[in-house]
Amino acid sequence: MLRYLIILITSLPLSACVDRTVTEIVPSAVTVGTPEKIFAATTRAREANGTYGFKRGEALKFLETTVSIPPSHTPGTLKFSYANPNPKKEFVLTNVTELGGPKGLREHLRGEDDVTIFVHGYNSTQTETIFRAAQLTHDIGLPGSTLVYSWPSRATGYGYAYDLDSMLFARDGLEQTIRDLKSMGVKRIILVAHSMGGALSMEMMRQAELQEPGWANRNIEGVILISPDLDVDVFRSQMKRIKNPPDPFLVMVSQKDKILNISARLRGTDEGERLGRISSLETLEEFPINVIDTTAFNKDAESSHFVAATSPALLSILSSLRRVNNTFGREDRPGIDILVPPSQRNPDGATEIVLTETGQAQVSSP
Repeated sequence: MLRYLIILITSLPLSACVDRTVTEIVPSAVTVGTPEKIFAATTRAREANGTYGFKRGEALKFLETTVSIPPSHTPGTLKFSYANPNPKKEFVLTNVTELGGPKGLREHLRGEDDVTIFVHGYNSTQTETIFRAAQLTHDIGLPGSTLVYSWPSRATGYGYAYDLDSMLFARDGLEQTIRDLKSMGVKRIILVAHSMGGALSMEMMRQAELQEPGWANRNIEGVILISPDLDVDVFRSQMKRIKNPPDPFLVMVSQKDKILNISARLRGTDEGERLGRISSLETLEEFPINVIDTTAFNKDAESSHFVAATSPALLSILSSLRRVNNTFGREDRPGIDILVPPSQRNPDGATEIVLTETGQAQVSSP
């Protein structure tokens, strides 16, 4: 087990000589690249220097940020520096405005109907998460506004246990963020969660359902779990509490996810059955979810643990689904309906969708 822990630590981006919580803000970079506005809700504590690190905060805070996307950017890549960034070649933070509570966020959203919430995973700083959300928003062309939910990750390879506790700590903040957005009049909320963020999102929905059955479906338009670092049995128990899951409910998996393989082995599971690396849908057949296998795109992906964000080929497909919607005036139509029509999916249980490198979808049900 120690060997797998060492592999997990060394497999993730570490910067021993760099403070990853501090990123230079360069206002002038906004004139060089393409500006992308990203909102943030955070349960991280504010440090004396104005940054938000790994410590847990007592209150939920909202921010507005602007990211400059470099002219040289290509889909699936994310290049940035913690100091002296080059706006011609790298993502650069150009503005951070503290909005305080929900009132400040309401004024800046200005009646927005659509908000995509991005929940990051293990070993992530707040700025890294904002950059990733900006990259995805830009590469796919997400509608409406994007908001990151930034929970207090230790942002180190050896902080896995701390992050597990922080993930549980952050449940209330994520639920409150969604409640606040709905109270502001936001009509459609898409919840996108990566890795350990998937476990956080599921825990949040479960606790809300215990208080108010049907809450998830009433408040969340759709759920996308990307490479969720979540035990399959735990996922089953959570889904049983969600009587009517949001639709669409997508789980993006890869059989070649190295990080999830290590995560499973750390728990003594040789089969590697984390939800994001599940090999069979038999145990999930009763739940109305769509499991999308992206293994074929692992070849050109920068990260096997984040194929959806780092595979240029897959991003091209996701972007084209959005363009088709816009062309036919169906902005409210889920992209999954274009990829695989409802008539081909199991309306009462799980559907497996295996994507090929050419963008074809092979559909089956357990």
